Amino acid sequence: MGLSERMLRALDGVKYQNPTPIQAAFIPRALTGRDCIGQARTGTGKTCAFVIPLLEQIDHSLPKVQALVLCPTRELGEQVAQEAGRLAAEHNCDPALLVGGRPLGSQIRALEKFPSIVIGTPGRVIDLLQRKKLDLSGLRVAVLDEADRMLDIGFRPDIERILRQCPTQRQTLLLSATMPPPVERLAQRYMKNPDKVDLSGDSVAADLVEQFYCTVDHDKKFGMLVNLLRMERPHQAIVFVRTKRGADDLHRRLKQRLSDVAAIHGDLQQSERDRVMRHLRSGQLRLLIATDVVGRGIDISSISHIVNYDIPEYSDDYVHRVGRTGRISSERRGRAFTFVTKEEGEELTRIEIRINRMLSEYKVDGYQPYTPRAVRTLEDASSPHAGGTSFPVNEDDWCEFHVA
Repeated sequence: MGLSERMLRALDGVKYQNPTPIQAAFIPRALTGRDCIGQARTGTGKTCAFVIPLLEQIDHSLPKVQALVLCPTRELGEQVAQEAGRLAAEHNCDPALLVGGRPLGSQIRALEKFPSIVIGTPGRVIDLLQRKKLDLSGLRVAVLDEADRMLDIGFRPDIERILRQCPTQRQTLLLSATMPPPVERLAQRYMKNPDKVDLSGDSVAADLVEQFYCTVDHDKKFGMLVNLLRMERPHQAIVFVRTKRGADDLHRRLKQRLSDVAAIHGDLQQSERDRVMRHLRSGQLRLLIATDVVGRGIDISSISHIVNYDIPEYSDDYVHRVGRTGRISSERRGRAFTFVTKEEGEELTRIEIRINRMLSEYKVDGYQPYTPRAVRTLEDASSPHAGGTSFPVNEDDWCEFHVA
């Protein structure tokens, strides 16, 4: 791929031997200095795809910030900084991390050491620009990582404000799992004839993640979840819900029987979010209840199962949720399950159109996912899904899951 000897030594040091498809396609283009857009599902190696060209192109001997990476969440920023630090082992480079929820003083001191690469969330970057502690006048490369999520959560004004303070003669790299119209408009405004790599339809999604749907009445979801966990016995699982309140409610019901379960959402204090993520990475947590706001910041290869307890409101969110499992770095295939009520058939169809594949139905043995109806036709009564009593959620079910 035309990489330098020191970059090859760094890659060898972290045991990276062969590039993923997005890396093989994106890195050579980015090394030319052109603006580039990389679109690929989450978990396919996009971080290395932009970090390697950064390290190769900037002059690490110059005492100024030459590369800025913007990320949507603190957790993702920390993961990018960690990966950049690993890959920079041979480059005399110590990337600075600028994110909210962390002491400002230590970040200012990091900037006083004139790092060549800065990784941060838009809010904290703007704060340090206003304090005149961050100088972007020498910037050579700007990276928008998870661009679709940054726009989803309202960062567009902040991103534009930051880009306007960057030199016009720069390289801009944009990485995203999806390319909705707002992201395309942002690219048109702030990028110059970008070279585009689109692997969003790559078969890796089908190869690495088995995807299913489960039809269930709303009031039967909890029992469905318990029985699904009992049958699947996941190594680690993330259960996605739509709202912070829903996450807390589900967590409250689950923690009565499970010790290794936690919830994470935007209302948690940063110290609590950090604690949850530490326990997840260390394996102390087996089950995490999460909202989409923080779901994209979770990049852990040991996640074996994803459960969409609430079907995502937007089909692009489905892509991101499912991308939490079946990571390139994982040795196992992931499995994803989406709970669908009878009223949500259209949402399921939109997801299938978005990913260009039909999901298989998954049925939990011995569990009746529907509430018996008071009045049924003879045809309904003969249906395998009609009537009946759901199996209780009992101690044995939980024990089987808990000790598996």
